[in-house]
Amino acid sequence: MAEAIKSSAGSNTKGALASRAIKLAPLLFLLVIVVFFGLMNERFFSVRNLFNIANEVSVFGLMAVGATFVILAAGIDLSVGSILALAGMVAAVVLTGGTMSSFSIDGAAAQGFGWAAAFLAALAVGAACGGLQGLATTKLRVPAFVVTLGGMSAFRGATLVISGGGPIATSDPAFRWWGQGRVLFDTVPTPVVIFIVVALLAHLTLRYTKFGRDVYAVGGNAQAARLAGLNVDRTITWVYLISGLLAGLAGFLLSARLGSSEAVAGAGFELRVIASVVIGGTSLFGGVGGIGGTVIGALLIGVLLNGLVMLNVNVYWQQIIVGLIIVLAVAFNIFARRGLGRS
Repeated sequence: MAEAIKSSAGSNTKGALASRAIKLAPLLFLLVIVVFFGLMNERFFSVRNLFNIANEVSVFGLMAVGATFVILAAGIDLSVGSILALAGMVAAVVLTGGTMSSFSIDGAAAQGFGWAAAFLAALAVGAACGGLQGLATTKLRVPAFVVTLGGMSAFRGATLVISGGGPIATSDPAFRWWGQGRVLFDTVPTPVVIFIVVALLAHLTLRYTKFGRDVYAVGGNAQAARLAGLNVDRTITWVYLISGLLAGLAGFLLSARLGSSEAVAGAGFELRVIASVVIGGTSLFGGVGGIGGTVIGALLIGVLLNGLVMLNVNVYWQQIIVGLIIVLAVAFNIFARRGLGRS
């Protein structure tokens, strides 16, 4: 009997250690590639380059935070890049008062409604797109993959219709500050601070609120959650709305950073977003994961892409590498869960 108890205790200890190793794997991998790229190129650790990475991560990282809600609820959102483009384009139209491209450097040509109205418009467009997709998924019972795939095309098309296929330049300094400005003693880029604040709020929401518990419950077993009295359809609609809202915010920040809104903005970002969430340990089957892992996953993708550019790796090979990493991350997650005896 004593030997059986010791064996059981040893097994539990090994399982706990294995679980901890699995959770730390993305962070360890991040540290490894940071050291590798630092050794391969001395400019990698320059302050300018590190801020470039942080700026890039802050945009698709915001969308990855929103996508974490969706994937935790056992959903998928393929439309975030298109929502980003549409929200950024609408923000530019509201800011400039039309669809004509203005390249005035003093901002005098802008006759629109100001950055605050553009900000609210971008958030409203993002939330509306996400909310509509959530309702289509829950009310029409159309699979999320199909709904968001259609949304990816429809929202991109709407962006092209609004812009006529061309960019809309924005010269308002107050608007550009949101993408190019710095805070905290004029050192940290504004988008980075926004990303950190949003990620922290999302983490607190998932871990310490009823809504967060509902998201995990729906993702773990939607039928059981429904039988337990949870409003599953409402929860699913909200996670898509949150995803769209943060994609809209990302679109606003990207337009402000580039000083221009383009119909092709965010193309291919879906890959980065899903990669960030999955690499961070969130299960594509729902119910397992969190914001902390997503942040690490986004940083890992950002560092990887930046490092590959600094090593002059062809952009086509970069896409292949990121795609392989997604597959390996999902495979690792599945095998690890099986090894720990989880379904």
